[in-house]
Amino acid sequence: MHWRSLPIVAFDTETTGLDPYHGHRIIEFAAVVFTLSPDGTITDRTDHPFMINPGCEIPQEITRITGITEADVADAPSFQEVAEQIHALLEGAITVAHNYPFDLAFLTQEFQRCGLSWPQPLAEVDTFDLSKKYFTEAKKHRLEDLCKRLDVVLEKAHRATEDAAACGQSFITLSRQRRVEEPLQALIEWADAIGHPPEDSALGTDAQGRVVFTEGTHEGEPVAAYPLHLHWMCKAREQGPNGWQWRYPEPVRTWARRWLHTRGSGRTKVNPKTLGAGDWALDSCITVDRSKADQITGTSG
Repeated sequence: MHWRSLPIVAFDTETTGLDPYHGHRIIEFAAVVFTLSPDGTITDRTDHPFMINPGCEIPQEITRITGITEADVADAPSFQEVAEQIHALLEGAITVAHNYPFDLAFLTQEFQRCGLSWPQPLAEVDTFDLSKKYFTEAKKHRLEDLCKRLDVVLEKAHRATEDAAACGQSFITLSRQRRVEEPLQALIEWADAIGHPPEDSALGTDAQGRVVFTEGTHEGEPVAAYPLHLHWMCKAREQGPNGWQWRYPEPVRTWARRWLHTRGSGRTKVNPKTLGAGDWALDSCITVDRSKADQITGTSG
């Protein structure tokens, strides 16, 4: 599967605050769909902007940053009214965002309120991570900083359509500069992106769109609930006729390592993350309520 022949969907959200788990809501969403030629040149761009009524007040500080007022969203639809449209834009695409966990957290919460799961993109690419990877000497990795380094125009920063467009153009520009190869897997490896788990393996996707274990003690449970078990899968060996060998094949171990690195990036913590059971903290966008998981499995503690 050649990734340049697939839709590139860059997206962004503007919100009433920083915490989707304590009442903050989306007030603007935009997806910008890019079509590329075989050499990676942009041949078409389609914008999908949505103003959204959050059903709550917009703080003055948010209005100062974004320019979005309560009057701007007074007659806008609720997220529930446009949820299926947004869901369809992200499903099966190469999705790109700057600081992906932030937008993922808000969208996941909004989708859940509507009875929808997170869609299943072919790849989840974070341009924040790409900036850190390829501009190691830079002190700042904001979207505007990345755009300046790549000569990408960013107008009206902190508005969803403009930010999404600049994010997508930055990704495309950097991928051309680095001459990323055609196969989708090559893109995923280059960007340290999350793709679908390997087929017919110990990992799979359930009806809710979550990546789950398909065997063992935690069969059917989301990997987000047991990151240490996922880490164990990266290291597990077993003794066979030819001596000790990896319990899980390399594609599974590679996917698990990438998932742990990306979803457990530690951006919500000041101190470096360790693998100790007591201080592992996944980014909030994929944190699972362990009390609910324990109710399902019948365990505690």
